[in-house]
Amino acid sequence: MFLRSTDMTVAVYSLLHISSPYGRLGWPEYAPYDAIHVGAAAPEIPQALIDQLKPGGRLVIPVGNIFQDLQVVDKNPDGSLSIRSETSVRYVPLTSRDAQLRG
Repeated sequence: MFLRSTDMTVAVYSLLHISSPYGRLGWPEYAPYDAIHVGAAAPEIPQALIDQLKPGGRLVIPVGNIFQDLQVVDKNPDGSLSIRSETSVRYVPLTSRDAQLRG
């Protein structure tokens, strides 16, 4: 989840930003990230999120449709990836903007 807020109690600390962009695309203007957590299941790991992860960073994402696994993606210092499945999970789907607007 990407966060941005105009709430002054949050803005004072300037460590938390609340936003609601299209989640599959990430938030490239603030990349690269040390860590990214995705709170909805994607059918596959979105390349845009991997691209926004800094070397040494970690992405945690539920992956799958009916059967889902919580996958941990580590971007190694050389840019290569290490991906492992931690456990079976059940999350709501990460849908497209069009699917959300159709209801």
